[in-house]
Parts: sequence; C-alpha cells; structure tokens
Amino acid sequence: MKKIIIAIDGHSSTGKSTLAKQLAEALDYIYVDSGAMYRAVTLYALEQGFISDKKFDTDALISNIENVNIEFKKEGNNPTVLFLNNKEVSSKIRGMEVSNLVSKVAALPLVRQCLVKEQRKMGQHKGIVMDGRDIGTVVFPDAALKIFMTASAQTRTQRRFDELTAKGEQVDFDEVYENITSRDHKDSTRADSPLTQAKDARVLDNSQLTQNEQFDLVMEWVNTILEQ
Repeated sequence: MKKIIIAIDGHSSTGKSTLAKQLAEALDYIYVDSGAMYRAVTLYALEQGFISDKKFDTDALISNIENVNIEFKKEGNNPTVLFLNNKEVSSKIRGMEVSNLVSKVAALPLVRQCLVKEQRKMGQHKGIVMDGRDIGTVVFPDAALKIFMTASAQTRTQRRFDELTAKGEQVDFDEVYENITSRDHKDSTRADSPLTQAKDARVLDNSQLTQNEQFDLVMEWVNTILEQ
C-alpha cells in the first residue's frame, strides 16, 4: 500500500501531537514528536546546569550535544515514550520549567541541524507522521500532506492549563498564557527555521473543532492523497 509523509506544523498547544498520534495509529505509521526532541535537549541542558532562567551557556550545550541520546519507544499502548540517555522523561519534559526555556534551545542553529538530521533519517521510508514547527518547511519540504494547525491563544491556554492541572501541577492561568504567547513570538521570529506556514500546507484552525471532528477532516485529506 502507498505510504506518505504527513508533516504537521503549528503553534504550541494546538493539539498537534494528539492528531499526529491518531493518524499514526489509524494508518499504522510511525509517529515522531519533534517538539519533544527539543524539550529533551532542554531538559538535558537544565540537568547539566547549562541553562536556567538567569543564564544560558550555549557553548557548553553545543560542545556536549553529541552526548544527548533521544529515543522513542513503544510501551504497552503508548507508542511515544521518550527516553533521554536511557531515562524515561515523557512527563518531565512537559513541565513549565522546560516550557519556559525550550524556545531558547530550539533557536540554536547547531541544535536544530543535529535534530533535523535525525528526523530526516526517521522518514527515509515514508509511512511517518511528524509534528513540530518546521517539519513541512525544513525537515520534509516534499511531504505529500502538510498541515498547519492553529487556534486562538485563549483556547490554547485553557487546553494547556487543563493538561497541567490534570497532572497535579500548580500553575497560574496567566503564566500559562504568557508562556504560550511568548513562545509564539519566539518561534515565529527566530533567525533559524522560524515557524511559518508552508505555501502548500492546509490550514487547520481547531478553535471550534472537537478531536473527532478534526481527525475525520484530516483523514479525508489523507485518503484523497492515497487514492490519487
């Protein structure tokens, strides 16, 4: 059966990972969360003392980037358990400390070059769904289906706030809103591989869509391409 690459880009907390996982499961494709890879590098930098809210030793991180080993493994029904240097960190990378610093790490050209190289290797045989900020523009510019996801900042803040509080984290709504809008600005204005919509991407504004409605719509797009 014909296999394609599905590239999903968009703003933070638009549900890119949720949609990508649904598509990968339905199509029996590999799912790669590229954003989690940048979060893993950020967590590594935090744990090594290279970065904090007051400092960022970019030279130390760059000189140690080869020591960062990131793996996605399937455990039970979860196909995207993330390991950083053989340590499971799927939940840890989603905390506010990492969220507040990941844009700084992702803006480093050498970090992006290293991770893009790894991401392209993952898509050599197609049959892959990958989400992030520059998948359709940089990583897989020839992807058969490119999706650019967006939603209002208020909607995204509520989703992120609910996600964090459900995990038992004590967070402030205004802090989450500031984090979301700040990341939008940093992701869209960074010098290397900024968040932009590919010219041939399909825009998916899910502010008013349920997850099921969104999935059904995108599967229509996928099936149209597969039938061509």
